[in-house]
Amino acid sequence: MAAPSRKKRRIHALDIIVLAAVITLVGYIAYRVDSVLVYKWDWSAIPSYLFRWDEKTGTLVPNLLIKGLVTTIRIAIWAMVVASILGVILGIARTSERLFPRLVSWAYVEFIRNIPPVPFLFLFYFFISSQIIPLLGIDEFIHSASPGTLTVAEFLFGPANLMTNFVSGMISLSMMSAAYIAEIVRAGIQAVPKGQREAGQTVGLSHFAVMRYVILPQAVERVVPPLAGQFITLIKDSSLVALISIQELSFLAMEIAISEQRFFEVWIFTGIMYFVVCYACALAFGRLERRMGAYRR
Repeated sequence: MAAPSRKKRRIHALDIIVLAAVITLVGYIAYRVDSVLVYKWDWSAIPSYLFRWDEKTGTLVPNLLIKGLVTTIRIAIWAMVVASILGVILGIARTSERLFPRLVSWAYVEFIRNIPPVPFLFLFYFFISSQIIPLLGIDEFIHSASPGTLTVAEFLFGPANLMTNFVSGMISLSMMSAAYIAEIVRAGIQAVPKGQREAGQTVGLSHFAVMRYVILPQAVERVVPPLAGQFITLIKDSSLVALISIQELSFLAMEIAISEQRFFEVWIFTGIMYFVVCYACALAFGRLERRMGAYRR
């Protein structure tokens, strides 16, 4: 059977009108900003903070903005991994038939969702730094690791001298994001018809087996799109860790803007960098969602 042909997208007159209206609006806003601010734009300093020439190697190497962007992506990925594990556990607990797991997960989710993220990050960052990080033995690992192991660790977690700060900020960010992922997982589980659970119990499966083999595989299809949106949100929320001195993109952009006295140029370019990363993720996740939909059909 031949695969169905994809419909070609046609550009209609209304699309051209809307596009022209958007371009006109952007041009008008740019004109008004330029006339009101009376600001002399200078973008010449931006390229030097993307890459710099290394005299030792004779090549271009990443500079502050690229390093900050890499740290932002790195902390978002690790925070999403940890938050997903914790969020799945909390989401399953939210649908448990037992009172204690439901109560604990409910308290965690409601506590984090109803306080501002900045106080939460400040409080938990200093608590994690002083209580949890020493238990992980990161400093001892850095001092005793071989050069090869340290190279791999720096690739995964950033420079060795900033690794403890990175892990502290990542754990704080993942704990905050886990509450929202827990609600996504809970909604996905509860969206599976109750008849599926009853059918699994009828054939003699235990509660754990029903959850593993019947409920969760169907829930995954429902939670992938909102989880993709949560990851994009997490990339943007990673800018909050600049407040606790994690050297990601926003933190380094702030330092560059202060040193160069070019706040508009630096922050506009930083916003564009965030947009490119988030939009690329949106396109990738959209393609994944379409492929999952095609597979289900």
